[in-house]
Amino acid sequence: MSETTAVDFWFDPICPWAWMASRWIMEVERVRPIEVTWHVMSLSYLNAERDLGEEYNQLMADSWGPVRVVTAARELHGEQWVKPLYDALGTRFHLGGETDRQEVIAAALDEVGLPASLAAYADTDEFDAALRKSHHAGMDQVGTEVGTPVIAVEGYAFFGPVMSPAPKGDEAGRVWDGVRALASYDGFFELKRTRTRDPIFD
Repeated sequence: MSETTAVDFWFDPICPWAWMASRWIMEVERVRPIEVTWHVMSLSYLNAERDLGEEYNQLMADSWGPVRVVTAARELHGEQWVKPLYDALGTRFHLGGETDRQEVIAAALDEVGLPASLAAYADTDEFDAALRKSHHAGMDQVGTEVGTPVIAVEGYAFFGPVMSPAPKGDEAGRVWDGVRALASYDGFFELKRTRTRDPIFD
């Protein structure tokens, strides 16, 4: 068997494009010898000093809660809770279309079996230092002109890929091979085309 390759994936629970990429990388785990470790970043923290318009600024102000709760779960109960809690939050936000942050957090905690008291950390900065540390561990590798997801593998990191819908099975593996080959070239910076569809959750 091929040696397993460690992959690190940074996400913000509220980002639909990170969710799409996370479903893809889960498929890649099935067809390629990789093992993913999951980390939080924060779009709210990333954009805190930017004026991106009233609507987006309000979205960012409202989006601290979920990532703070994931961080609190990791700090208080262990890293093994990061991915299950992300799945529970993301399923409700992105597949279910739920928008009430407090209700989603409460339901997600209940689903995975974590204490309901963790919901209180949505409104406190108690673990923001840990959140910033995780954020910078990923984002400092790719610069300030990108968002989430960020993926790191074998000494290099990249933003994206931004895809819809998420590839599955062997196709997921082929996309991984291509993305990894491009990202591994030190002089590669950007490959992009206009996005013509919203996230397709399936």
